[in-house]
Amino acid sequence: MPVTIVKVETNKQLKEFVRYGYRLYSDCPYYVPELYEDAMNTLRKDRNAAFEFCEADYFLAVRDGKTVGRIAAMVNRSANEKWGQNAARFGWVDFIDDTEVVDALFAAAEGWARDRGLTEIQGPLGFTDLDREGLLIEGYDRMGTMSTIYNYPYYVTHLERLGYVKDVDWVEYLLKVPDEKWEKAERVAAIVTRKFGLKVVKCKSRSELAKRYGESLFELVNESYAPLYGFSPLTKRQIDQFIKMYLPIIDLRLISLVVDKDDKLVALGVSIYSLADALRKAKGKMMPFGWWYLLKALFIKQPKRLDFLLVAVKPEYQGQGAFALIFNDLLESYMKLGIVDVESNPELETNTKVQSQWNNFEREQHKRRRAYKKGL
Repeated sequence: MPVTIVKVETNKQLKEFVRYGYRLYSDCPYYVPELYEDAMNTLRKDRNAAFEFCEADYFLAVRDGKTVGRIAAMVNRSANEKWGQNAARFGWVDFIDDTEVVDALFAAAEGWARDRGLTEIQGPLGFTDLDREGLLIEGYDRMGTMSTIYNYPYYVTHLERLGYVKDVDWVEYLLKVPDEKWEKAERVAAIVTRKFGLKVVKCKSRSELAKRYGESLFELVNESYAPLYGFSPLTKRQIDQFIKMYLPIIDLRLISLVVDKDDKLVALGVSIYSLADALRKAKGKMMPFGWWYLLKALFIKQPKRLDFLLVAVKPEYQGQGAFALIFNDLLESYMKLGIVDVESNPELETNTKVQSQWNNFEREQHKRRRAYKKGL
């Protein structure tokens, strides 16, 4: 039967778009599903603040009445302006191992981009840098995380067959938590405290964290991530959304805030208990019992593995020891909590400043993912 491309125009079709990924990977032991509710809110144009500066359409590949693939075609006009590009993005891309299906999906996304006068397409990317991004090209036999894409190896073959080439790579590390704190980190932290007047602060409640530093957290992300590939500044509305989304699930022991003598945030490190197993058991859904698996992982019987979500340091303090303050603080919490290992999550392969910080860990670079590009 021939492949038909269907543009998503109804809520029912959008639900099918999200659920297709769950079905395709239902037998894969390494796939970690997105939380269904979060995926729907991200893709809905009336819910996601990124649509203030983004445009998107979603397409399903259908054969004999069954969905056999999906792709999102997007443009982030804020990122294009910042980086001097005229590029579309593709994301949320999944498909069976079938040339006809893949060709039809990418023809739809590329045609969408050409219709808007765009001259290049990149991906897989999301609307912003905080969405899942990067095609997995190494580490297919490793468990994914809540914030990363998992895909089958045949995806690479199809993209390269269609003329897509490497744009950038991200690498990921598995870090073993040491049995004792680093003497060097303690020494550097003490020097930084004396020299710059920096200190680590701890909030007693999530409401205090939100009130004192909520907006500052993401403003710091905007400032420190500005030079990184594809980044576009988070808007006020986006920041408000992320505060509501992430702060309620953060364990205050797993976040490190560094402030100057005026209590201005200059660096932060944020980690979270791994939700990989919980999301797999929940199959990406809160109902009927998914909420229990997530609640248990976050607040009752926490995993011994963490995901290191992000680290951000104001440019003027980068290379000045602020990172040592963050990890001197976090390692103490990790050891008290009995954490065994930490997933670094994706880091640009060119981001040597961050990667050099892992030299003190027993570590393994166990995954690699890639953003591809193609001229139109």
